[in-house]
Amino acid sequence: MASKWIGDRRFYKSVMIVALPIIVQNAITTFVNMLDNIMVGQTGTLPMSAVSISNQLMMVLNLLIIGTVNAASIFSAQYYGKEDYKGMKDCLHFKLYFALFFVTMGIIIFRVFGDRLLLLYMDESVNSAADIATTLSLAHDYLNIIMIQTIPFAIAVSCGSIIREAGNTVLSMRASIVAVALNFVGNYVLIFGHFGFPKLGVIGAAIATVFARFVEMAIILIGEYRMRDQYPFFHKLFADPLIPGSLLKKIAVKGSPLIANEVLWSIGIAAISQCYSTRGLESIAAINISSTVNTVFMIANMAIGMSISIIIGPKLGAGDFEDAVSTEYKLIGMALFFNLILGIIMFATAPLFPLVYNTTDHVRTLAGIFLRIMACMLPAQALYNACYFTLRAGGRTMMTFMFDSGFTCAINFPIAFMLTRFTSLPIVTIYLIIQLIDIPKATVGSILLKKGVWLNNIINE
Repeated sequence: MASKWIGDRRFYKSVMIVALPIIVQNAITTFVNMLDNIMVGQTGTLPMSAVSISNQLMMVLNLLIIGTVNAASIFSAQYYGKEDYKGMKDCLHFKLYFALFFVTMGIIIFRVFGDRLLLLYMDESVNSAADIATTLSLAHDYLNIIMIQTIPFAIAVSCGSIIREAGNTVLSMRASIVAVALNFVGNYVLIFGHFGFPKLGVIGAAIATVFARFVEMAIILIGEYRMRDQYPFFHKLFADPLIPGSLLKKIAVKGSPLIANEVLWSIGIAAISQCYSTRGLESIAAINISSTVNTVFMIANMAIGMSISIIIGPKLGAGDFEDAVSTEYKLIGMALFFNLILGIIMFATAPLFPLVYNTTDHVRTLAGIFLRIMACMLPAQALYNACYFTLRAGGRTMMTFMFDSGFTCAINFPIAFMLTRFTSLPIVTIYLIIQLIDIPKATVGSILLKKGVWLNNIINE
């Protein structure tokens, strides 16, 4: 029985060839993002809250871009397993065109309705008028600059994903390493005004991020141009720029739920954060700290999830279902083991991380409690995450929609809304209840996996 969940040395070596560059990329990115967050946190609780609120809005647009890319990725991964490079090129066209379209629409919406959206997170009954005015001004300035990064982000994600689906995870890793290093240095220089530069605070953080995104995009584009002989789908990329109607129809059927899932999930998370904000800006600051630290501990979780798509997708495209099932169980076992160990470490060290932030003792205490709740949930999130990526690789996007964003919008958010509006429960109790809902989500996902509903060759349908 144990062999079903545990692979041999050769198996883990093959997985790490794919996963290690992703782990390195995510580790560097999340670690530097945490340092960036700490730098902004050094300027005070209100600037940190302003950036956190703005990023809640940006998350919706960023995940819309990612959802659009992922909608085509489930096809391009299977096209690669079938060695259909024309299909991969068509998928790349889809990613670029639609990602940039949504970027344009998102920037317009933020420019017109940005302040109204930001004010949703600032409750006059628990925050002073002065604090709201300061936070809104900072969030407005940050949002107006940070939205520019969605342009290079959309291009980098689209082009980086297509080469990852061909098994090359190194190029995106290299681009991210350079980008996050520049972002870190830029934040240090521009937030605090070192080396003769002006002290710009949150505006400096936004400028550094935008610059780093453009560099990341450039590295990926140059790298892919140099590797065009190795990967045939890069040859004469726009010689035939039209997307076949048959592919558009397939992506519309299989991919639309995936796009809707990312958007509704991000909107649901943003709405839940708005509910938390009714307990004050200090609650938002504490959740921002704990979420940033939690991202570091989620590195292995997300890397294994992305590896599932890269490894399982081509097997499904080649029709090798038996090997796909065997590989899937071993990947889930690997995810559960790593996250159990990480959960123990995270629980033990939770009170230490908030100490590096320049904020109140109350915020630090809340953040430490939130981190311990997250630590206990890591194994459940590992199982849920593995189920999500497996169902997505098999094209079961409607199922992922139902048990991912469906749970978030139909269960998590209404419960958060009722608890924050109609009870006097403290924020810690409310947060714990919302996090516990991940357990039934993981249970539903594991049932779907056991039934084998994900064993599907979507390009031959």
